[in-house]
Amino acid sequence: QVQLVESGGGLVQTGGSLRLSCAVSRRTFTNYASGWFRQAPGKEREFVAAINWSGRDTYYADSVKGRFTISRDNAKSTVYLQMNSLKPEDTAVYYCAADTILQELITGRSDYWGQGTQVTVSS
Repeated sequence: QVQLVESGGGLVQTGGSLRLSCAVSRRTFTNYASGWFRQAPGKEREFVAAINWSGRDTYYADSVKGRFTISRDNAKSTVYLQMNSLKPEDTAVYYCAADTILQELITGRSDYWGQGTQVTVSS
């Protein structure tokens, strides 16, 4: 069983920054691709970013390219999402996900999900 715990959410003004963290409770963390999704009120969950097991390959939704950066520290079994130039439309609950198959992760069919952390961007 893999457990994911997100942290780092909060309230920030437009143009501000936040860094989300996702701690993964699995010694074989390097077997898993990891990523972030978000869900705004009344909307479906959407893909934000993903990173392969080594950290070499990253993928982003068009809406966050150039503003968000995903990274991972395999020694700490942690995935990060640095969010800069935040906009009100980034307001959502952000979820961390992990899967051994990158394509399953990117398409939202991950085996493992965190409980989510709220990000609110005020205008």
